[in-house]
Amino acid sequence: MKILLPDSVELDITLPAGVTGVVYATGEPIPGPHTDAEALVVWGNPAGQLADAARRLTRLRWVQTLAAGPDAVLAAGFGPEVTVTAGLGLHDRTVAEHTLALALAAARRLNLLVRAQIGHRWAGELGGLQPVRDTGSFRTLRDAHVVIWGFGGIAGTLAPLLAALGARVTGVARTAGQRHGFPVVTAGDLPELLPTADVLISVLPATAETVHLIGSAVLDLLPAHAWVINVGRGSTLDETALLAALRSGRLAGAALDVFETEPLPADSGLWDEPNVIISPHAAGGRPLGAPALIAENLAAFRDGRPLRNRVA
Repeated sequence: MKILLPDSVELDITLPAGVTGVVYATGEPIPGPHTDAEALVVWGNPAGQLADAARRLTRLRWVQTLAAGPDAVLAAGFGPEVTVTAGLGLHDRTVAEHTLALALAAARRLNLLVRAQIGHRWAGELGGLQPVRDTGSFRTLRDAHVVIWGFGGIAGTLAPLLAALGARVTGVARTAGQRHGFPVVTAGDLPELLPTADVLISVLPATAETVHLIGSAVLDLLPAHAWVINVGRGSTLDETALLAALRSGRLAGAALDVFETEPLPADSGLWDEPNVIISPHAAGGRPLGAPALIAENLAAFRDGRPLRNRVA
């Protein structure tokens, strides 16, 4: 059996007897001698390279993406005989850490402080004596209500960090209940939930159902002092509606790590909004525990057992 491993990440894997591992360049077509591989691991592969692999790897039976969201692989055109498994769990800690940083940056107005520093201006309005409680502004995670839409592994890692700083966390998912020790409601509860939110964090995946799910109808439910943070997928947020809400004062700010078009075009109106924090899809990028997941699924694949994180 042959498994193709990407050169985009260091993978320290001891392969079992009978399995040959070949490292390939993710930015180039799979070399002809290796199109007989039965398994393919992908990480950061361009869309064209994935589509080429889907056409030419005729013996392929399993694709393991190290991304939490498998949308790029699912769109590449692999046949129904190819099992696709996702990298769920590999990015929980890194994305949670980055999301916490965005939430703190928003609360403490680091975006405005950096602008003032560049202009050599002492931003006294953001320092000095401040009210202990300011219900008309999001300035601290203490007693803030944070709503996380898409309450999976990332949210399960993030929520305790927010709670440790005093936030009240409510999750939104397909089914209601308790997850990771936090209350979870469904999207049907958003009309009652969002007007009480100080922050809405989206960790939604990219699917046909989530395209522009966070649009004007959702944004209008938030109070004017609320911030939106998106670390899921860019397609889930209607950027035009977001800009309109920000410019009209209907929304206080947004911290965005993902966008509909990446890199974010230079002419996007988001760049010049003072209360928009932009990071270049930097929340993940480091699949922690990838070798163990690959080894686990490789053993299951060879034994004919169900694979972990199967999505197709």
